[in-house]
Amino acid sequence: MFGKKKYFPIKVPNEPRSSVLPAPGQGCPNCGVWIPADNLSAHKGVCPKCNHNLTLSAYQRIELLSDAGSFEEMDADLAADNILDFPDYEDKLERARQESDLAEAIVTGIARMGGNRVVLAVMDSRFMMGSMGVAVGEKICRAVEKALDLELPLIICSTSGGARMQEGIFSLLQMAKTAAVLERLHQKGLLYISVLTNPTTGGVLASFASLADIIMAEPGALLGFTGPRVIKQTIGERLPDNFQRSGFLLEHGMLDLVVERSKLRDTLILLLRLHQGGNHAETTV
Repeated sequence: MFGKKKYFPIKVPNEPRSSVLPAPGQGCPNCGVWIPADNLSAHKGVCPKCNHNLTLSAYQRIELLSDAGSFEEMDADLAADNILDFPDYEDKLERARQESDLAEAIVTGIARMGGNRVVLAVMDSRFMMGSMGVAVGEKICRAVEKALDLELPLIICSTSGGARMQEGIFSLLQMAKTAAVLERLHQKGLLYISVLTNPTTGGVLASFASLADIIMAEPGALLGFTGPRVIKQTIGERLPDNFQRSGFLLEHGMLDLVVERSKLRDTLILLLRLHQGGNHAETTV
């Protein structure tokens, strides 16, 4: 069992994977209104009626945040093997790859935002609910190491149900692994911004997603180690309204900013400029 390779390359599609909007449109899961594709595009995937943030794929979010054509992906074919021989895990991985066109639940690379070079990592909830296994942890560590090598800011956009149970203790080890490499980033004085989206829970929130210099979230995002239903069943008490939602956590000092999706790119560019003082920026918006 332990003689298996941790990672193996898989074939991923070569077609362009941007396209911010689904076609011909999408129903809002919050209010039920049907939103045509052109309205979704104009509102960056936010319901124009109730302001609910619809789920974006990793490539959709990269397109929204990055300068056009600037993203250079790293480790696109990196994936984890079934190192514990967990029943049916291979089948679940294959379905996730077919549904998402991804090798794993995170996309990493180098991009520009307003001309500022950054290392960007974006999780995708379509791949086994963005769960963190060995390959996800490895890709995050490689992204951090790239930021260290190039002395670039790091931005990670998280969405996750937590650690991947099919990889057992190996998935939990990624919490310590990512925390350790991020400590090297902090010691070098490089900027790390964490963007939390709906939902970000479990071992992801309890590790790299909460270890940033600046932690921001989208409005209404569910953020917590354990979900509110489990907590209520455990302690048997009524929880506060909007408990574990980003607005509640901002009020209680757990976040630095809650930023509307339409303003997220501009906010990130402003933070990068303030931190870098013009370094790594060759163009302006």
